[in-house]
Parts: sequence; C-alpha cells; structure tokens
Amino acid sequence: MFTHGSLMRHVAVMTATGAIGLMAVFAVDLLSLFWVSKLGDQAFKAAVGYVGLITFFVMSINIGLTIAASATVSRALGAGDRPRARRLAASSLAITFVFSAAMAAAMILLRDWILAAVLHAHGESAEVASRFIAISMPANVPLALGITLSGVLRAVGDARRAMYVTLSAGAATAVLDPLLIFGFGLGVYGAAWATVLSRLIMLGVGWSGAAGVHNLVARPKLGALRGDFGPIMAIGFPAIMANMAAPVSSAYTLRIFSDFGEAAIAAYAVIDRVTPVAFGVIFALSGSIGPIIGQNVGARLMGRVRRALTDAFILSIGYVLVAWMVLALAAPLLIAAFEARGESADYVAFYCRYGVSAWLFLACLFVANAAFNNLGFPVLAMAFNWTRATLGTIPFVTVGARFWGVKGGLVGFALGAALFGVLAVGTAYFVTWRLAKGFEGADRAGSRRTAAVGGRGLKTRALISWKRVGDIGEGRVEAGAGGADAGYDRERDAGA
Repeated sequence: MFTHGSLMRHVAVMTATGAIGLMAVFAVDLLSLFWVSKLGDQAFKAAVGYVGLITFFVMSINIGLTIAASATVSRALGAGDRPRARRLAASSLAITFVFSAAMAAAMILLRDWILAAVLHAHGESAEVASRFIAISMPANVPLALGITLSGVLRAVGDARRAMYVTLSAGAATAVLDPLLIFGFGLGVYGAAWATVLSRLIMLGVGWSGAAGVHNLVARPKLGALRGDFGPIMAIGFPAIMANMAAPVSSAYTLRIFSDFGEAAIAAYAVIDRVTPVAFGVIFALSGSIGPIIGQNVGARLMGRVRRALTDAFILSIGYVLVAWMVLALAAPLLIAAFEARGESADYVAFYCRYGVSAWLFLACLFVANAAFNNLGFPVLAMAFNWTRATLGTIPFVTVGARFWGVKGGLVGFALGAALFGVLAVGTAYFVTWRLAKGFEGADRAGSRRTAAVGGRGLKTRALISWKRVGDIGEGRVEAGAGGADAGYDRERDAGA
C-alpha cells in the first residue's frame, strides 16, 4: 500500500521496475530497426517510421484505458473494497477488448488512405508499411489487454509482476526478430510477425499475475459492465483523448518532415525508436505515480499527494538531464549503428544535442497529466495535451521548418513543449491545493454534525460528491450513513 512509508521510495521503486519493463520493450523496438537497417534499404527504415506512428496512435488509446483501470482499481483497493476492485478490473478488461478490436479493424481498413493522405507516404516505403500494418495490427488486442493487466498489477502495488508483463514481450521480440528476419528469410515482415507473437506472450504473463497470483479479476458480467462503464470511461475517455494528442502532434510533424525527403523520414524513424529507450523512465514515472496518488487520495492524505507530485517532478527533471548528456555523447555511435548518412545523419545528431531539450518539459507535462487523471480532473489532462499538440506544435513546427528546415522544426517543437509544460506544473499544484481545501471543509462539517449528536453516540459520515469534484473548494458535502456506502462508491468513481 502507498498510504504508508517513504513516498520517494514508492515513486522510485515503481518507476524503476516499470522502466525496466518498458525500456526492454523499447530497446527491442530499437533493435528491430537495427536489424531492418542491416537489410540495406533506406525505404525499409522509412516504412518502420510510418508504422511506428500508426502504432503510437492505437497505443495511446490502450494506455488511456489502462489509466482508467489502474485509477479505479487502486481507489477501490485504497478504500478497502477488494470485491469492487475485482469487478472493476473485469469490466476494464472487457471494455479494453472491445475498443482495441475496433481500432485494429479500423487501422487495417484505412491504412492505405492514412499513409497516403495523412502522412504523405509514397513509393516502396508506403507499400512496405501497408503490408506490415496488415500483419501486425490484429495483435493490438492482446497488447491492449496485456498492458491493462499490467495496470491492474500496479494498482495492487505489485511492481515486479507488472514489470514482467512488458519484460516478457521484450525478451521474446529480441529472440524472434533476427530469427524471423534472417533465419526464416522473411525480411522486414519478420519484424511484424515477431510483434504478433510477443504480444500474445505479454497477454499470457499479465493474466497469470493479475488473475492467477492476485485473483484480482472477477468473472465479467453484463450488469456489472453497464454499471462500471460510466465510472471507468469518466477517466478513460478524457485519458484517451489526452493521449491521442501526442500521435496527432507527431503525425503533423512527420507530415511536415516528409516534404524534406526520405532522408528526413529515415532520421525520424531512428529518433522515434531511440527516444522511448532514452526516456522510458519518464513513461514509467508518469504511469507509476498514478496509483500512488490514487491510493492517497482514496485515503484523503493530501499532504502525501503533494509530496508525491513534487518527488515525481524532481526525479523526472533529474533523469532528463542525465539522458540528454548521454544522447549528446552517443550521437556518433547511433549514426554509425543505424547506417545514417548525409542529411539523415545530420538530423539525428542535431536531435541528440539540441532537440532532446523538449523532454525537460514533456516529462513534467506527463507527470502533471497523471496527477490530473487521479485527482479527479481528467479533462485538464485532455486540455493540456491537445493545446500542446495543436497550439504548441502546429505554429512552432511550421514556422521553424519553413525558415530553418528540419532542424528548425525540432527547435519549434521544443519551444511549444516548454510553454505548456510549465503551465501544467503550476496547474497540478493548484488543483492539489484546491482538493485539499475541499477535504478540510468536509471534515469540519462532519465534526460539527458528530458533535451535535454526540450524546447519542451517533456519527454522520460526510461524503464528497466526486461528480462535482471541480467544485470541491466550496466544501459541498452530502450526509449519509449505513446504506449510503454504495452511492458513495459510485459517486467517487464517476468523477475520477
């Protein structure tokens, strides 16, 4: 449980274990590009770049649903209601299955139009990307279920088994990629088949931990699903919308870079695979801080919530500075490893030395968004992500690329991230303060009511309406006792 003990330790342990699993997967994706690079065709690297962006889009939906599962289950566990946590886990998985299957079908049917009309892909790279998507996209279903199960494991505090979910997929891909690409002679499509098999393994490991070890997944029931859909999607929908902003921003950037030729797209593919490995700790941190905040909010320990938020910002900024230094020094090695030449090599080097600065602010934005989702303000996460993806990307990247080419676009992206990252940090602290004030007002009202009936030994329970959590600073409470528990639980989840 995260309601006791050192918060810095909780944040660090959850982040470290999550980062190991995530970075293993990202490192294997990077290794896949390395093997594809050895096929000797720059069009293959460009194709992998296009596929990566489309995969990023559907993954953003999967992560949004995982955030909802983790937040609702962790709150139920923090309140001591394990049966409700099991039911919410089952309902979350059912919702995830439907969404992930629908998105996989849509991406397969629309892949050629997306590649041509949205991303400006053409020629051999577009043909390779299209076939790659047709092979790998059905595996989005086991991928989505696997990471949702990982979120359930994090909600219960089992960081080690949550790490195993992603680590298993990474290990499988590391073996399968060279085997299928070169051993079976499947070429670039061997990487697609390796993706399918590794995601099936991920699902098996996640189910073993969440359902087998912790028995934290109940049997899905239609009636329960109907009741849980609202509370889950109250978090899930804004989280999905917030997460979709990033791939939209990346798609616009890639489209701008496409006009500078295949060398720019090949460089983008390298950057796209190097960045998650370099900043996997940040992704893990933003995912790990959610359950920690959720449990402490459920226990109404707002001082610990503020401290957890501060610790997360300190860790994220410190890590980005170290990663930036490592990338700047390692730029020549990356260029040689992926056989980048000419302008492509120049773009990769520029990103490693200067473009990485954007992550100082993106890291803070990710942590703030995780806080918004678990404090009951998911709309704020959606708002910040979309304003950053539009107002913070389109004008900055467009102007930068128009006057200074690809390098100018990278600098413009960093400037937009800086503006909205700083605003998000300030808003996160304001929301935490406002929520704490609301709890204090509710506690005072409850104490007065208890004193009024003290002679009879009765206590009145002050309930905060989570549907109106945005108005919590006004201290609005509802009185309820005994049989009101069910209504309390529904209200608290509905606005999460």
